[in-house]
Amino acid sequence: MYSFLQVTWIVVAILLIFFILLHSPKGDGLGGIGGQSFATTKTAEQTLNQTTWTLLIAFLGIAVVLGAGWIKPNSPSVPAPPPAASSPPAIPTDLTAPESK
Repeated sequence: MYSFLQVTWIVVAILLIFFILLHSPKGDGLGGIGGQSFATTKTAEQTLNQTTWTLLIAFLGIAVVLGAGWIKPNSPSVPAPPPAASSPPAIPTDLTAPESK
């Protein structure tokens, strides 16, 4: 589920960037693309605005869910290390110091 949300978040972010760039600062909006004029430019602008707001809400919602840690990341596929020994390893007692010459 966590990986799915991450991929969805990235896709929504890319779409959000695309839809924001479709907005025109002069108010032309979709009517200024390629010199074409849409018959229903106002409806197209309303749809663009609604889609942008919907993507923004989805982006922020997923960011909150991922950031808050409500859904834990998937466990890695690497197996867990073996359990630790119950007692420390024995230190050999027959070691002697090297002889000095």
